[in-house]
Amino acid sequence: MNPAEPSIAIKPQEAAVASAPAVSPAPAKAESLNTKDMRRILASSFVGSAIEYYDFMLYATAASLVFNKVFFANLGPGFALFASFVTLAAGYIARPLGGVVFGHFGDRLGRKKMLVLSMLIMGVGTTAIGLLPTTAQIGLAAPIALVLLRLVQGIAVGGEWGGAALMAIEHAPRKHRGFAAAFANAGGPAGAVLGTLALSLFAALSGDDFLVWGWRVPFLLSALLIVVGLVIRLKVAETPSFQRLQEAGEKKKVPLVDVLRNNPRAVLLGLAATTAFFVCQAMTTVWGVSVAIENGADKNGVLNIKAGAAVLTLIVCFYSARLSDRIGRRQVLIGASLLGAVLAYPMLVLINDGTVWGFALAIVLGNGLVQGFLYGPIAAYVAEQFPARNRYTGASVAYQGASMIGAGFTPMIVAGLSLAAGGGIWLITAFWVLIMLGAAAAVRLTPEGTSRDID
Repeated sequence: MNPAEPSIAIKPQEAAVASAPAVSPAPAKAESLNTKDMRRILASSFVGSAIEYYDFMLYATAASLVFNKVFFANLGPGFALFASFVTLAAGYIARPLGGVVFGHFGDRLGRKKMLVLSMLIMGVGTTAIGLLPTTAQIGLAAPIALVLLRLVQGIAVGGEWGGAALMAIEHAPRKHRGFAAAFANAGGPAGAVLGTLALSLFAALSGDDFLVWGWRVPFLLSALLIVVGLVIRLKVAETPSFQRLQEAGEKKKVPLVDVLRNNPRAVLLGLAATTAFFVCQAMTTVWGVSVAIENGADKNGVLNIKAGAAVLTLIVCFYSARLSDRIGRRQVLIGASLLGAVLAYPMLVLINDGTVWGFALAIVLGNGLVQGFLYGPIAAYVAEQFPARNRYTGASVAYQGASMIGAGFTPMIVAGLSLAAGGGIWLITAFWVLIMLGAAAAVRLTPEGTSRDID
């Protein structure tokens, strides 16, 4: 060493840092929602969810109006409708399975891959329902095949929501996470509008044409919609949160085991909170539709009102999501749950009124306002309860578990409660109020996630 040069002692940890390979910086999140990339991401979440829920909710409307006459015509009217709702429930039962399977691979392989796959599976299942022969043509094989295809739909939509919500949330800046996630949620009512209007259009066919072939056309149109959705989704980049996990080289865990071991409270409370939204949806848009029509309301009028209420749900969803970014998810969700408990009895009276306008007022209150305020913040609320490494799985298990309980079983539960009460609504009112109060309590017990660093 040259004596003129100062001696520099290098500490062991500094040497280790100096010799470590360079790591590329983690991808930066967007600073605003109004950028080209964020607009594409939000459009992907919205359009993709709308198409998948078009397929899924189209089945719900057809279960109220068609399947009891086409696949269960050999049963009495009451039992046929019950059997039709059982097949509807099959899709909701499969949703948690879809959430677990797609969540597992979404947490290990990436959010984007699972979104593309879920859309392909949904398109195949829905198109196949449109081609399915009736019970009169192939006997018992028809309802069995219907249930299996409904299970396919459930698995697909069970994987859809988690990916679409995380794609928006994990790309968005912290102060806009609730509003960004609402684009994934808003696809639900948008798809319901499309599905209801498509079925309503063909329900206007004269004679038996609707039951013979008209109901099939909206299901077959799914094939075209899926192509549109895939084109949009393939252009979206993977989320920064998942890329950070990949670059960190964290040891891979089984996401479901990780969630149940480390985040069981978040799963249970998230499930209880989300159940209120799904019960409200099932009471107004599935069970309520069939009851209003059976009590004398015009079929096309009810379907058109249902579509209009879904538009209101869409508007309220965005408003409540933005409100939750300002005042917190918990305040909005608790307020909406309490409002649903207060309005439960008046809404049931209006649904049973047997008039289009009675049904219209009920669905505006229940589907438009209560459901809309619950729906807006719920995606961000659930996702913010889980760490990035198991967020797809955790959020999907909580949300899809609630869908199975709230939307899948509610029409059957309510139909049973109505029979037990001799056609009265007091048991149904108690059920609805209990669900809403339980959701408010669950949200009260969870931490506020609005300001949380989800990375």
